[in-house]
Amino acid sequence: MQEATGHFPTLKASAYLQQLCKHFAHKIAVTFDETSAQATLPTGPCIMAASDHSLRISLAASSPEDLERAKSIVDTHLERFAFREGFKTMDWE
Repeated sequence: MQEATGHFPTLKASAYLQQLCKHFAHKIAVTFDETSAQATLPTGPCIMAASDHSLRISLAASSPEDLERAKSIVDTHLERFAFREGFKTMDWE
């Protein structure tokens, strides 16, 4: 299993987490509250956590290609939602 964790320093972490989840819920299974979430992306599980100062997203996928696809899904959606903060990509580890 391939894994990656991304961090985005922001004071709006909870709002972005909820916005991502509401958007994803139109197509995939999602459970969430104000500070945590689980989503089943087509590539594998996505675990989200919001703190007062950052959004953290952990991904898992069966292949390096699927992991890159999952990162792209998260990054492109967050880029639309967090454009006022100049967001381009999470800091992936």
